[in-house]
Amino acid sequence: MADAVVDNRATWKPAFNPYLIAMTVTLATFMEVLDSSIANVSLPHIGGSLGATYEESTWVLTSYLVSAAIVLPVSGWLSTMLGRKRFYMTCVALFTISSFLCGIAQNLPMLVFFRILQGAGGGGLQPSEQAILADTFPIQRRGMAFALYGMAVVVAPAIGPTLGGWITDNFNWHWIFFINLPVGVLSLFLTSRLVEDPPWLKEEKRSGVRIDYIGLALIVLGVSTFQFVLDKGQESDWFASRLVLTCFCVGLPALVAFFLWEWFHDNPIVDVQLLKNRNFGTAVFFSFILGMTLFGSTVLIPEFLQSSLGYTAERAGMALSPAGFLLMAMMPVAGRLTSSKIDPRLLIAVGFLGTALTLHRMTILNLQIDFGTIVNLRLAQVIFLPLIFVPISTLNYVGVPREKNNQVAGLSNFARNMGGSIGTSLLTTFLARQNQIQQVNFASHTTRANPNFVRMLDGLKAMFVSQGYDAVTATHKALAMAYLTVQQQANTVGIDNSFWIMSLVVACLVPLPFIMRRPKAGETRMSAH
Repeated sequence: MADAVVDNRATWKPAFNPYLIAMTVTLATFMEVLDSSIANVSLPHIGGSLGATYEESTWVLTSYLVSAAIVLPVSGWLSTMLGRKRFYMTCVALFTISSFLCGIAQNLPMLVFFRILQGAGGGGLQPSEQAILADTFPIQRRGMAFALYGMAVVVAPAIGPTLGGWITDNFNWHWIFFINLPVGVLSLFLTSRLVEDPPWLKEEKRSGVRIDYIGLALIVLGVSTFQFVLDKGQESDWFASRLVLTCFCVGLPALVAFFLWEWFHDNPIVDVQLLKNRNFGTAVFFSFILGMTLFGSTVLIPEFLQSSLGYTAERAGMALSPAGFLLMAMMPVAGRLTSSKIDPRLLIAVGFLGTALTLHRMTILNLQIDFGTIVNLRLAQVIFLPLIFVPISTLNYVGVPREKNNQVAGLSNFARNMGGSIGTSLLTTFLARQNQIQQVNFASHTTRANPNFVRMLDGLKAMFVSQGYDAVTATHKALAMAYLTVQQQANTVGIDNSFWIMSLVVACLVPLPFIMRRPKAGETRMSAH
């Protein structure tokens, strides 16, 4: 009887074409990631429409991030408890319904509450999709499956700002949420028809799952407070804020306690002992760094374009969009390479090396740079990311029992998202400190003792006088323009230094993929049992 069960689990295949299933589950993930990046662009419009300050309107983002961050690590446990297909469809339905509610919200508290619900639905989509792909495709074809998934994860943030700017300018911010409705309905229909739970998940669900209330309480408390610290820290001057300090003192110990509790618990919500698997533990670490790199660079470039070069949000999005289409083309290439006989560790090392070099190349950003050069720099920077993303996503599941695929997806996605949150917070803080330092450095040269500064000031003053201003007003306007130039130059140098540090961090990772064991063909087949 046991042999029959093992054979059933080893030979199970989905009833429909795997690529059709992949496209179905990728649809909702693309919708969720796209919506997050669109909301960032529309934030000033949302605040103005609802009578809220910009600081108050940032809760529209924070509430979503905190809610999604809580659901991400427990999604594997929820999938097992409810059934993965049912959990996935619940997430799609919750995300779609709450998107409609966000669109009709009449005030900020209502919108924040509905965004919490939306985050709870969105947080479970990515790990569920990854687990579905891992079970739907055999090991030798998973590279192409995760390439398709990667297209949704990395392309959506690239086109989101452009689409968000266009929708907000031509319609209103409500439509950034309403556009999710047809996608969500289509996703629910296709999922109900095409996706099914494999037999080993049905067996595990029948065996019963006990609820670890202490672990659940610790992760909700730890993740929510720590995510709040990361999102609001720089805005509130970090530990100068009593609220941020309190959340840090609560969140970090709660996360440590959660890790230790789950490590020794017989039926954990998050199976942290999976990290003992050398390949999986290393892949999770790389996912964390990938999150820092991907999200960090996506934050820095629009910041430079809008604050230093005066680009609109839509034009800044247009500068990033070509890179999204390049990623779309490169993902299948990386998928094919990963599915071939090439050592995936070598692909990851090449990806890290290329990303480090192209991040270093970004340090040539300056105030005279043209649109075409920015597009080319961004194209070069993202071309190596698929060589990291696809092999890591594939190696996550090697050597791990199939019934743990839900846990693997939840942990790896949680690591990437936390990497993005931590990386964005660190870069924002570093950039703010660099702005202060560089402004002081530049200001030390803006004295009458510097002949270059005097010539520049005289030239600006003469320009304003020629425009009809009197001498006193022309002098004031010349000084104001000089100060603006100092601010722009300081911001640019800070961004260049940020890219330099990121390139150094990624360069240190180049030899680390070879810590992982290259799986043998026989081993990958046995791991499915």
